[in-house]
Amino acid sequence: SNKSETLPVTTTHNITCVGLSPDGNLAILVDEEGAAVLVSLISKSVLHHFHFHKPVHCICFSPDGKKFVVTKDNVALLYHAPGKTREFNAFVLDKSYFGPYDETTFIDWTDDSKCFAVGSKDMSTWVFGAERWANLVYYSLGGHKDAIVACFFEEGSLDLYTLSQDGTLCIWECDTELDGLKPRLPKDASREQEGELGVEEPRGQEIHGKAKTQDQEGNRKEREEKVKYSRVGKYFFNKEGDFNNLTSAAYHKKTHLLVTGFASGIFHLHELPEFNLIHSLRSVGFPCKVSQGFASFGDTFVVVVPGLGQLLVWEWQSESYILKQQGHFNSMVSLAYSPDGQYVVTGGDDGKVKVWNTNSGFCFVTFTEHTSNVTGVTFTSTGCVVLSSSLDGTVRAFDFHRYRNFRTFTSPRPTQFSCVETDSSGEIVCAGSQDSFDVFVWSMQTGRLLDVLAGHEGPISSLSFNPVQAILATASWDKTVRLWDMFDSWRIKETLTLTADAIAVTYRPDGKELAVASQDGQITFWDPQNAVQTGSIEGRHDLQAGRKELDKITAKHSAKGKSFTTLCYSADGQSILAGGQSKFVCIYHVKEQILMKKFEISCNLSLDAMEEYLDRRKMTQFGSMALIDEDAGEEDGVALALPGVKKGDMSSRHFKPEIRVTCLHFSPTGRSWAATTTEGLLIYSLDSSLVFDPFDLDIDITPSSVHRVLREKEYMAAIVMAFRLNEKKLIQEVLERVPHHEVSVVCMSLPELYVERVLQFLASALETSRHLEFYLTWAQRLLMLHGQKLKSRSPKFLKPVVSQVQTSERSHFFSVLFWCDWNRYNIKYAIALSQQRGMKRSAEPSASDEESEGSDVPTSEHCMEETEQHYCF
Repeated sequence: SNKSETLPVTTTHNITCVGLSPDGNLAILVDEEGAAVLVSLISKSVLHHFHFHKPVHCICFSPDGKKFVVTKDNVALLYHAPGKTREFNAFVLDKSYFGPYDETTFIDWTDDSKCFAVGSKDMSTWVFGAERWANLVYYSLGGHKDAIVACFFEEGSLDLYTLSQDGTLCIWECDTELDGLKPRLPKDASREQEGELGVEEPRGQEIHGKAKTQDQEGNRKEREEKVKYSRVGKYFFNKEGDFNNLTSAAYHKKTHLLVTGFASGIFHLHELPEFNLIHSLRSVGFPCKVSQGFASFGDTFVVVVPGLGQLLVWEWQSESYILKQQGHFNSMVSLAYSPDGQYVVTGGDDGKVKVWNTNSGFCFVTFTEHTSNVTGVTFTSTGCVVLSSSLDGTVRAFDFHRYRNFRTFTSPRPTQFSCVETDSSGEIVCAGSQDSFDVFVWSMQTGRLLDVLAGHEGPISSLSFNPVQAILATASWDKTVRLWDMFDSWRIKETLTLTADAIAVTYRPDGKELAVASQDGQITFWDPQNAVQTGSIEGRHDLQAGRKELDKITAKHSAKGKSFTTLCYSADGQSILAGGQSKFVCIYHVKEQILMKKFEISCNLSLDAMEEYLDRRKMTQFGSMALIDEDAGEEDGVALALPGVKKGDMSSRHFKPEIRVTCLHFSPTGRSWAATTTEGLLIYSLDSSLVFDPFDLDIDITPSSVHRVLREKEYMAAIVMAFRLNEKKLIQEVLERVPHHEVSVVCMSLPELYVERVLQFLASALETSRHLEFYLTWAQRLLMLHGQKLKSRSPKFLKPVVSQVQTSERSHFFSVLFWCDWNRYNIKYAIALSQQRGMKRSAEPSASDEESEGSDVPTSEHCMEETEQHYCF
């Protein structure tokens, strides 16, 4: 459905392994340290915590969903899968399987969940019985010269395919079917069966020898009855270059299709067991990974390129992808909301500008014209143009409707732009330079350079236009903020002197206040009309910056050098968001100048500067383990970061990105705010569907009373009562019970207080509902009757709601259009086929009337009627 969802589940380290139950209700997430979390995908909540105490390589549920296998080191652990009943310990260990001599890499189950195979780095594949079988306990398969990457069972069989890292495929045939596995009986039960068959126990020494020979014959028969494998085929993938190792593979059992991904970016599609090459494609040169599962019909599979953060859903029959998602290759540094709050544009260090849909979470357009880091992005007031500045010396304007770069602004001399801003009319574009200390002003219509604002003595760090007047505020490292009048010959109106370098500046939405973040950790508020400071906030203690691994000072002393690097006012201007070199985002009350709340953007200890205290487990007699390089000599045994270096040495063996917030922005609707961080683009919203939020609730309003009023056909009262309870299913039931011809009457008598809530519900329900005309009628009548009042009272609310209704209507329009065209083409085909048969019939020699009456050739009307019955939407 082209939507993504983020689970409200966090772990203390990076998630490295995911196991999904066959019914899709449960998921097991395991991080780098072996801590597992059992998550319900229905309620989006954590059910159980468990720790494996070692890194886990793979998790795989059995096809029946009753068990799952976890591999760590060289051991495979079989657990009972948690069921619907509440249990004290959801992870119950059933068996432990020892066999491989090296780390395990892959798990696959048979279709009936009787056996599973485990691949290992010791070049062997082990087949284990999930239950106690008499003729299969474990079986080891060799034949490879490199580590096993994947192993797959054939459908309904014990036949096996194994693939190794050097690009070798071995096909193994088993002499026993799945039905031929015999359960192992307990020793007491086996003796009882022998007694029932009349087998007497031997007595004396003479009989003891006979018993021994009988046992040897029995052991020989058991060995003959054991499961045996034989290799029936061995194939090699085509190698292109030396570095072309096999990285991943996926197999669809019903269609016998094998997909393999290689380190050079190539992935192949083969048909097994004949090993016929169907398709071969190359990605962008990075190692690609193939997911462990096809779609249900086997026509699509997922290709992941970890080096680019790219996800592709590839349809191999049409040789095209039906879904493509890719984030920023490097960290994001800036973002901006569209005027209606439906889209977010981000710029990153990889030189790309991406536009995201806030409802679906998908990136739907990427601009790649920049050749260096993007430092700033912004929307114009109309939302039709996206502006971006870059270190490549250009400011580019992108058409948001045609998705093209239609204007490029440059300076007379090559310079690196650090920020970009446009005025409320969208006619003036300004960009600050970080090497020439000037502000460049262009015209959007002509693209000409209008003026160069000189006066700063340091790099320009931030720009902000007054939303009401044509006044530009520029912040610089020269400890000043200058106000420029755009209509008065670009002259300096005021100069605000600070105590430290200015890092960020922003105007309040009404333009009557200015906030500035400086290098000393303070946020100062100014009256731009009188150039008077009205207040300040000391935010250094609220940052609580963590201690880096290579720091030799405490987190408290490290925070003294930290400061806020981005500011943003809320939509009402009463609060201000601040973020910087810390894992916290602080929201302050501007008038009271107090901290209202702190948001922790991440608790991931895999990032640097997260821990506030030293970890005793990582301390040695020589100091912290992070400071010691084991491969270096005694004199050069300490690896320290250079001063001012943020990204670290990319060639080092151990690298942890530092946690930080690079940009903040509030939504124009005031319901959410977004932040670009080391973790990616995060959006925090006030909306929550899991919270019970009644509205003007009385004791007499219950679901039974709502149904009673609904039966009495008092539809307006029923709608008001349902919205007071604020239960989604009840609201949907009440609205759909209103007759179509009475929608106008109900909308006319609906109180103004409930019009906004009904519109919000219609906008969200229209995305998934099948009653298109009914809900569109509701939306049309509400907007026709109450649109002017809503526009004058709350214009910020009306625009995003109407945009959401339009988006839902557009998606339904294309889907209905597709089915209507499909029906029309099928009807035309049926008519043409019937006419062709009629022409053939008329061309044949005439027969008797009885033969013509008994003919089975359908008429045009009959074929048309039958086609309409089968194909009409």
